[in-house]
Amino acid sequence: METRMNLQYLVESATQLRQPAAASADEFESLRDGLAEELNRLMSARPDLEKLIGPGNLAMMQDNSRNFCRFMGSMFHAFEQEVLVQTVLWVFRAYRAHGFATTYWPANIDTFVELLRRRLSPAAFSDLYPFFRWLLVNIPVFVRISDEQTLERDAPTPSHGAGREP
Repeated sequence: METRMNLQYLVESATQLRQPAAASADEFESLRDGLAEELNRLMSARPDLEKLIGPGNLAMMQDNSRNFCRFMGSMFHAFEQEVLVQTVLWVFRAYRAHGFATTYWPANIDTFVELLRRRLSPAAFSDLYPFFRWLLVNIPVFVRISDEQTLERDAPTPSHGAGREP
């Protein structure tokens, strides 16, 4: 029940986001690959990187940056609240299962926002920033829901022999 209420909150809060202007989405798309590579360079230079992503996860982080940029580009062109929420939840569950810390996302998104502020036109930045602000503000909710979903998924059920001797 709690998960559903939080999911409803996320989807409803995402309805406050507005489809960016086509020019802003196109500007982001034209810079997308370079932004992903610059994000990877900046994140890789962090002295606390292993604490954020866990040991041996550099390639996974680099893939995440590229996928994040592609995904956000698709959202800027065809925004769907439910897709945004469900995809971010999947990312939280999947990457945390591989050792990423919850502190990775604020560090990553803050870094990306500063990169966007430098690389995008003021109009495009203004148009796209609300999506990143929404992600940052809702990190605790994404953590809570992804924790609940993982516990629900991993909980033993009576039909799977819970409580019986092997």
